[in-house]
Amino acid sequence: MKPTVKSLDHLVLTVSDIETTTAFYDGILGMTTQAFIAADGSKRWALGFGDQKINLHQLGAEFDPKAGHATAGSADLCFLTDTPLEAWLSHLNQARVAVVDGPVERSGATGPIQSIYIRDPDDNLIEISTSL
Repeated sequence: MKPTVKSLDHLVLTVSDIETTTAFYDGILGMTTQAFIAADGSKRWALGFGDQKINLHQLGAEFDPKAGHATAGSADLCFLTDTPLEAWLSHLNQARVAVVDGPVERSGATGPIQSIYIRDPDDNLIEISTSL
């Protein structure tokens, strides 16, 4: 039988400034900033949400092993929410976060979604989506 993967545990986001990044993802997207001690004993930072996390690497000081071309601003991430997009639009407007596109209908991993798009401090494209 061919081996298969079943879920995503974490991904790594290379960022130009960890403090700016955690403030954005915590304050704007409602994630939880988490400090953790890695297996090598170093203190690292992550963004928690649901059963997943995003580990953060400081640009120029990435942990090994790392991506072959680690850089800030190259990600395109889609996050699912149960909060209506109208509430997100109001929240983003109050926080002065520009909406790049949306609401628009898209195709998600499990079916149709409706999405809005914003950019994080490193210019990564962030998609916030609800199931249709």
